[in-house]
This record gives sequence, C-alpha cells and structure tokens, in this order.
Amino acid sequence: MSETDPKSVQDLTNVVQTLLQQMQDKFQTMSDQIIGRIDEMSTRIDDLEKNIADLMTQAGVEEIEGAENKSKEDHGTL
Repeated sequence: MSETDPKSVQDLTNVVQTLLQQMQDKFQTMSDQIIGRIDEMSTRIDDLEKNIADLMTQAGVEEIEGAENKSKEDHGTL
C-alpha cells in the first residue's frame, strides 16, 4: 500500500473500532458475570457462617443443658 486510499484507511479504522468495541462489550459482560457470582458466593458464605454460628450456639446450649441435667441427676433432683 504505497498509496493510502482514504476510503480503505477509514474502512480499516471502522473495522478495528468495531472489533475493539465488541471485545470491550464481551469483557464487560464477563466482568459483570464474575462480580455477580462473587456477590452470590459472598451471600452463601454469610449464610453458611450464620448457620455454623447457630449450630455452635445450639451445641453450646445443649452442652450446658446436658451438664445441668447431669448435675441435677447427681444431686437427685430429677
């Protein structure tokens, strides 16, 4: 291309801009999906932590109740 035809240069520029825009759109879509999945995982982790805390509380209450019942049995109050 010793002589640069303005039309062919403009066409090439348009093609490149179109491709770059398409790539940017795809990356944005992927980024949005990744962020959405991270948010979903964060919610699941929060729920899991809450459930674990609830189970630990229940286990602690049961251990305390079990110890109280054993103490009552040992003292003959049951």
